[in-house]
Amino acid sequence: MRLLSMKALFWAVLLVVAGQMEGQATAHWVGSWAASQQVPEAANQIDPELLRDATLRQIVHLTVGGSQLRVRVSNAFGTQPLHLTGVHVARPVSAASAEIDGASDTAVTFGGARDVTVPAGAEYLSDAVAFPVAALSNLAISIHFDQPPVGETGHPGSRATSYLVHGDLVSEASLPDATTVEHWYQVSGVDVVGPEKAAAVVTLGDSITDGHGATTNGNDRWPDVLAARMQADKSARVMGVLNEGIGGNRLLLDGLGPNALARFDRDVLAQTAVRAVIVLEGVNDLGTLTRDHDVSAEEHAALVSRIEAAYAQMIERAHAHGVRVIGATILPYVGSKYYHPAPESEADRQAINAWIRGAGHFDAVVDFDKVTRDPAHPDQLLPAYDSGDHLHPGPAGYKAMGEAIPLTLLTH
Repeated sequence: MRLLSMKALFWAVLLVVAGQMEGQATAHWVGSWAASQQVPEAANQIDPELLRDATLRQIVHLTVGGSQLRVRVSNAFGTQPLHLTGVHVARPVSAASAEIDGASDTAVTFGGARDVTVPAGAEYLSDAVAFPVAALSNLAISIHFDQPPVGETGHPGSRATSYLVHGDLVSEASLPDATTVEHWYQVSGVDVVGPEKAAAVVTLGDSITDGHGATTNGNDRWPDVLAARMQADKSARVMGVLNEGIGGNRLLLDGLGPNALARFDRDVLAQTAVRAVIVLEGVNDLGTLTRDHDVSAEEHAALVSRIEAAYAQMIERAHAHGVRVIGATILPYVGSKYYHPAPESEADRQAINAWIRGAGHFDAVVDFDKVTRDPAHPDQLLPAYDSGDHLHPGPAGYKAMGEAIPLTLLTH
């Protein structure tokens, strides 16, 4: 009888373990929020002493919902290991408040531990957390530093307010007298468990994708508009939208953040369940060529050729991973004080846009140039869409851009 009991116990345990393994194997993860990582410029860095024994609470806007989540913390540009003594998630009372619903506060673990040490240059994915989230909801991520990072990693163009206080207050419902900054640090993504057909689209770009001119804490960048449209469409609501824009980013040269080709693997191919990428890059390459002085016709032609070659590289690399690549035409920018486009620069933009629209290159095209230009002055933004600097759209322009993308390009 004892032998039979031991056998029965063995098989019972085996069935439980098998069931757990099957549940883990069948969980389908998809990216719900992401932000490109870079070295913050000096003006956007936090004084290291302020990050000694400090809690940083950051609010992110999810795109697709799920029954569980996991958080990705980043030390991509750190030069020493990064130790976080605690990471918590909770539901914020609003997108513009440090206050959370205390009952929702949940610790995030890494390999079962509540602290994590992330190697220099690396990112770390948390364990699954039983924390159901709704599509288009906000999530508060609170992290505690015992020591400041050696080499900050962050995303300066958050267009979202973060809150910093001294002490380990990751579970506190409110953070009185918190210092506020409009940047994100050391967090790069949130994944959720979704249905088997769930997938993500990455929007790869510069400040126009990052949302310069959008409303702080308003989540009205063009990728936000796209995400909201997807949730209103029955066939598209399983799609996450991951904003991988960096202000000032270029295709060919580093500047504010690594060049787009250098970050393509991390910001596109490494994202969870990515199905498609929309590429809107190139205006900063065009603008910087002649920002300080005119250049020869040969230099203009060489830049156009190199930009087209960079697009072709992205297409090849994405296709090798089964990712669909959608090209977005470059918006007009005549009148901008930041750049000084002469007719030669406008001709370069037209040549590049013709290549983007051309057959046999991108899998599909979103014609943002056509959507945002002034019909009376096609080398300029439509005044109603202009944020005022003649380079970046404002909320109305971003709304028009987000509404111009056929959802079928992303769902099939």
